[in-house]
Amino acid sequence: MTTELAGEAPLAKVKSRLKRAIGPWGVFFEGFLKNPVMVGSIVPSSRFTINRVLSAVDWDNTKLFVEYGPGVGTFCQPVLDRLRRDGTLLVIDLNPDFIEYLTHTITDSRFVAVHGSAEDVEEIVRAHGHEKADYIISGLPFSTLPPGVGPAIAAATYRVLRKGGAFLVYQFTPRAGDFMAQFFKRIDKGLEWINVPPCFLFWGWKDED
Repeated sequence: MTTELAGEAPLAKVKSRLKRAIGPWGVFFEGFLKNPVMVGSIVPSSRFTINRVLSAVDWDNTKLFVEYGPGVGTFCQPVLDRLRRDGTLLVIDLNPDFIEYLTHTITDSRFVAVHGSAEDVEEIVRAHGHEKADYIISGLPFSTLPPGVGPAIAAATYRVLRKGGAFLVYQFTPRAGDFMAQFFKRIDKGLEWINVPPCFLFWGWKDED
């Protein structure tokens, strides 16, 4: 083994310990600096936003809850606190630093973190033994995603949701509603002022036909 390779493992351990030591705000800020287009905000959502977004969920009938772009887990623990004992929280993020952080900090057996793209949600859901998701939440900044990505995510989300399920979206601009409206016929809307900045909320329902 070369000296260079021998030094990589201890260095990786030091980096991992440092990330855990600086806490979620430090990891979140680092993720924002690396890719602001995908993170979308420098400040995690407020508890008021969290509670309001999740208030629409029928927890008794939720077995699979999916989150796009969990970041450092601002929504993860609130979801797990509400989720039934045999349920699963599946989170998907393109940032490996966020996935590593979540894997090390959330030990709940119902939690699954996947390094991947929300565009591939159908394949990811099936790969983890499910056919449909009950609810999907996203804070991804639809207005700044590369061309075509927003509609592709919205379309895949609609397909993978069960009838009666919903796509829960929180954003800092109202444009997410435009992407959702292409696929969801019924969208409830709201605005949470106690957030930095104030947050637009959308609940896109896949109604029973």
